Amino acid sequence: MPTNKSAKKIANHGVVWEQAFGYVQAVQVKDTIYISGQLSHGDDGKLVGPAELDDNGRPSDFSQMEAQIRQTYVNTKKLLAEFGATLDDVVEETLYVLDVPSAFEAGSKIRKEMYGTDIPQCASNLIGVTALAFPEQIVEITFRAVIDRPAD
Repeated sequence: MPTNKSAKKIANHGVVWEQAFGYVQAVQVKDTIYISGQLSHGDDGKLVGPAELDDNGRPSDFSQMEAQIRQTYVNTKKLLAEFGATLDDVVEETLYVLDVPSAFEAGSKIRKEMYGTDIPQCASNLIGVTALAFPEQIVEITFRAVIDRPAD
């Protein structure tokens, strides 16, 4: 894991848009891990559960919300592991979604599954937005985790 002069640790997935946009997926400063907006890509960089698009290039249904949320948590768990952390260390998450009702239904199920409890012990926000980075993307989630060990 590369380290820069200001004692930051970083982690990436190695997908092309990291270089194209110029950002890291996660950064640890002291005991806090900040995770950039995660989406449902697989190891090949392709979206898992892409939404079908209408003639205007907009998602036409949100039936893939559960698949996208699940894969987003899977990707987040991989990043957290780079810092020796887990979802138990997450203190805040924000879900940005194109359809709040379908995200609420899918998210309530997947969050409980991923955190392993009926009431995940983190602050959570669910925010409806009009667009995300990729047309087939219907959810993006940011996370903040706190661990009891500072960056090296």
